[in-house]
Amino acid sequence: MTKRDLVVRIANETGLTQQNVYSIIQKSLDIITETLKDGETIEFRNFGVFKVIERKARRGINPNHPDHKINIPAKRIVVFKQGKKMKGLVK
Repeated sequence: MTKRDLVVRIANETGLTQQNVYSIIQKSLDIITETLKDGETIEFRNFGVFKVIERKARRGINPNHPDHKINIPAKRIVVFKQGKKMKGLVK
């Protein structure tokens, strides 16, 4: 499903215009992104939790040249843990 598919489906089910639905979805995604950028956790009950974790720096192997070791720097990533309700539905 794409963002466009989501907009069309919500607009059809609610009677709102697609432009209004698109604006709401885009603003929601912008706020979620800003919140995660600040390192905060986002929790949607029964859906799941988005949080930022830091991966430690580590040594890796270049897949094109297995004999060359490379340093992989530390970085922040977003992880998602599904909620109880979603876990029960998605098997």
